Amino acid sequence: MTELDVPALQRRLTAFAAARDWEQYHTPKNLASALSVEASELMEIFQWLTPEQSARVMEEPGSAHRVADEVADVLAYLLQFCAVLEIDPLAALAAKIERNEARFPATMGTETADRHSSE
Repeated sequence: MTELDVPALQRRLTAFAAARDWEQYHTPKNLASALSVEASELMEIFQWLTPEQSARVMEEPGSAHRVADEVADVLAYLLQFCAVLEIDPLAALAAKIERNEARFPATMGTETADRHSSE
């Protein structure tokens, strides 16, 4: 695989699971649970860091490696979840951005925009 694209990554993850007979466990519920666990493991890295320390987490090779691994785990489970439910994750993201652009116009004050930036 020379080009990293979402469908190719999803096919590779599906083949990996199939080769190990793991598809039986890859239900939407189980994948959503696994995604939540991996996101929590990512959060654990930052749990007791100050905002300044968290901004520098990628400067230290050990923590940078841990962050990258957890990001990969989160993305892998999200892509598998989307494959099982036949969701195009990039189309879903584009649609969500469009809805948020309509809900939160750029002229909106920063206080209100900051409150909703995670939506």
